[in-house]
Amino acid sequence: MIKLEDVEKYYGNNRVLKGINLEVRRGDFVSVMGSSGSGKSTLLNLIGGMDRPEKGRIFVDGSEISAYNDEQLTLYRREKVGFIFQFFNLLPNITVFENIAMPLLLNGSDDEKKVFEFIKRVGLEGKENEYPYKVSGGEQQRVAIARALIHEPEIILADEPTGSLDSETGKMIMDLITQLAEEKGKTVILVTHESYIAEYAQRIVRIKDGIILK
Repeated sequence: MIKLEDVEKYYGNNRVLKGINLEVRRGDFVSVMGSSGSGKSTLLNLIGGMDRPEKGRIFVDGSEISAYNDEQLTLYRREKVGFIFQFFNLLPNITVFENIAMPLLLNGSDDEKKVFEFIKRVGLEGKENEYPYKVSGGEQQRVAIARALIHEPEIILADEPTGSLDSETGKMIMDLITQLAEEKGKTVILVTHESYIAEYAQRIVRIKDGIILK
């Protein structure tokens, strides 16, 4: 489903990714492990269409997203990808309900029933009218998971999703991501530096200094 061919990424003169080749099949759950600065978040951003490679090609479902223009990339992110971030990236001035509904609204839907369904699925009943700063870190990440999944994307990209949570809450969040991804048959790529988090995946890819280790 996802294929990277000889992908390189530079920031200024710094070559962050050095000829990355990677294949991820539909429905796979893959963890990308590496220390800070290894290039793992850059890799995720390229797959998610939030950045472009300087060299190489990236294919998703046979389409070369690395050749997309800005408009095509926006549509790709909006329809095919769900993002979960370490620091949640919720909009602070709108409610839990409105944060979760945002991807539907961007895709021209106002299916309130579906929003309530996802609120229930992630265990946030009674919190829908709260603002993000009024709920705990673990609850904010549950909001982020619901937001990432509600528009039925094929790919879930999770960048250190438990990085700002304690280990017990982190385990609960990973259990939730795994359960929902399996139920919906999603392809998941998760970036982490924690081995116990990486072990939730079916496959672990290790990256060091911009190179995937064999």
